[in-house]
Amino acid sequence: MPVQVKTMQERKITTTEQSEQTRVDAVTPKAQVSFEFFPPITGAMEKTLWDSIERLSVLRPRFVSVTYGADGSTRERTHAVVARILSETDLTAAPHLTCIGASRGEIDDIARRYWDMGVRHLVAIRGDLPKDVEKYRPHPDGYAYGSDLVAGLKKVADFDISVAAYPEVHPEAPNPLSDLDNLKRKLDAGASRAITQFFFDVELYLRFRDLCATAGIDSNIVPGILPITRFPQLTRFAKQCGASVPDWLTRRFDGLEDDAETRQLIAASVAIEQVRLLEKQGIEEFHFYTLNRAELTFAICHALGVRPQQAAA
Repeated sequence: MPVQVKTMQERKITTTEQSEQTRVDAVTPKAQVSFEFFPPITGAMEKTLWDSIERLSVLRPRFVSVTYGADGSTRERTHAVVARILSETDLTAAPHLTCIGASRGEIDDIARRYWDMGVRHLVAIRGDLPKDVEKYRPHPDGYAYGSDLVAGLKKVADFDISVAAYPEVHPEAPNPLSDLDNLKRKLDAGASRAITQFFFDVELYLRFRDLCATAGIDSNIVPGILPITRFPQLTRFAKQCGASVPDWLTRRFDGLEDDAETRQLIAASVAIEQVRLLEKQGIEEFHFYTLNRAELTFAICHALGVRPQQAAA
């Protein structure tokens, strides 16, 4: 069979098409991102928060969540941040809503208030115990657990609801199977996705994802990524939520207590390596615990291909 030789014009068309496809691939990131913020308590912290929201908003996150303190301790400040996000930005605000220390009527009223404000996405979690409480006891007239909260919120309105997941098991769970059953109950009650507690060993997340699939959980399990701003703060957070801090991570930050610039470089490299490994395993959505700082999160998103012009496209 004679070899068919393409004409110069045909080669030009092919090259043009390939260049166009390369351009489209370059400006259309696969990854979706979301960001978590917490309500500020001082004027300086408020400025940092809104500077960070402005900086990260150009990345067009799927949503931005706003935390809710233990026992609803930041309720009004959380509401204020959410209201400002709705009025001054085009971001999708997703306030946290907890059930510790509140009756069903109180929670339902808050949810209705959010719906009337225009909120359509909530992060529903049981919530952390107040500092002076050692053992969890449900409110006598409240939602006992996260699954009850999700079911109740879905009766109030058709919210898009995210819930929490723990790759290394919730500290109060009696065993991994019980924790997995609890996650499934929350999703079966009407939640759309689960966002994990932060982790640093990618294998922990991948094993957890496989366990979820085996348990019949087909909802998206979004990895929660914590860029490390201060290592002592990280170890404190990890102890509170039962997350492990690998020895290799401790060694990377060893000796950098007074070297903020190098610390930030190491932190960026750790998180970029983490999301790249997850991306290779097919993960396309990431949730960042920003601690109200934009710099590291912005850099990590850049490495993922989530950039202002790509997000706009």
